[in-house]
Amino acid sequence: HDLNYIALSGALHAIGRSNDEPPTPPLNLVGDFGGGTMFVLTGILAALLEVKSSGKGQVVDAGMVDGALSLMTSIYGMHAGGVQSDERASNILDSGSHFYNTYETKDGRYVSIGSIETKFYAELLEKMGIEPDSMAPQMERESWPAMKEKLKELFLTRTRDEWCAIMDNTDICFAPVLTLEEAPDYPHNKERNAFVDVEGVKHPAPAPRFSRTPSSIKGPAPKTGIHTEEVLSAWGVSSDEIKALKAGGAIK
Repeated sequence: HDLNYIALSGALHAIGRSNDEPPTPPLNLVGDFGGGTMFVLTGILAALLEVKSSGKGQVVDAGMVDGALSLMTSIYGMHAGGVQSDERASNILDSGSHFYNTYETKDGRYVSIGSIETKFYAELLEKMGIEPDSMAPQMERESWPAMKEKLKELFLTRTRDEWCAIMDNTDICFAPVLTLEEAPDYPHNKERNAFVDVEGVKHPAPAPRFSRTPSSIKGPAPKTGIHTEEVLSAWGVSSDEIKALKAGGAIK
């Protein structure tokens, strides 16, 4: 499964809050979908383009470990360059830094901060009421734990919505951490029609979007057994045999 593929790629080891705890499974987004589905789709599309010039077909070999490794290219590059440690929560992008992290707010919710660039970081300090001279240099890694603690304390002084009022529409690189229930009603997602209601169930809208041939969700997920007779008939199972299977409870 996904977790095993990304374990072999090094990706799983790199994800987590601390080396004192096991790595954190990132749902099944990195292996199944990012490293698997997206790469095989890209490969198929590339092969379809190539066949127009060569007239020849080919096998698209899209291993999930290979895909997860490809997603990790920049991380392996930083590791080779000495700026990405194997110690979790000690690097810029893995919760090691104070300026690329998530923080709890006064009401028990969370916000995300991605103020990597100098100008974004300067605005973060300004909006939080922090004097730059009171902080160590942004990239001084040995000072990150203390600066994380300072930001942690400050974020706990206001609710998530209060921080949104302060930081939305700025260059801080800020966003509230939304739950699955909240995301469909967030203004940006509503304006983008990012969710589609299908018979009372909200689905993420198809992506990417096409200007000339827009995609759509044709209908709800089929109920269990709705296509059973159709499929069995296509396989050559007679109507009498299907009735017998139904009577015996083998199919619905």
